[in-house]
Amino acid sequence: MYAKGMSVRDIEDQLRDIYGAEVSPALISNITDKILPQVTEWQNRPLDDLYPVVFFDGVWFKMRKDSKVIKVCVYSVLGINMEGKKEILGIWNSVSESASFWTTVFNELKNRGVKDILIACHDNLSGFSNALETVFPKTENRWCIKKYDVAKKCIMEE
Repeated sequence: MYAKGMSVRDIEDQLRDIYGAEVSPALISNITDKILPQVTEWQNRPLDDLYPVVFFDGVWFKMRKDSKVIKVCVYSVLGINMEGKKEILGIWNSVSESASFWTTVFNELKNRGVKDILIACHDNLSGFSNALETVFPKTENRWCIKKYDVAKKCIMEE
């Protein structure tokens, strides 16, 4: 949370609101000071040059920031490497989806060594397709189908 821009006080509030845990700002500072170099190293590690399949998905959270509650989406990017193993390529957060946000994500992946993605799977994320076309023009763009969407469609067709 600290690495993504939350203040120590915001983290303290989040931990209290979500887990009911009372944690001092000093403890949060000590923990972040210890792990932040490892987080930065992980976020900037080199990636493989080719991923056959990469999944892009996000989870929305309510977060307190500057005495306001805002919605933030935390996006995870899961790649399947050439050996068939799953690998989290990165985690990003944003208050909105847009082509510029996704262009930033794709450029970060490219700067860390990804030359090509064969198939990108997502659930019709806003701005995603245009950004993908810009950075990885040969990548096949596929939408994930959620079970409840299929069930809903079947019910509506009957």
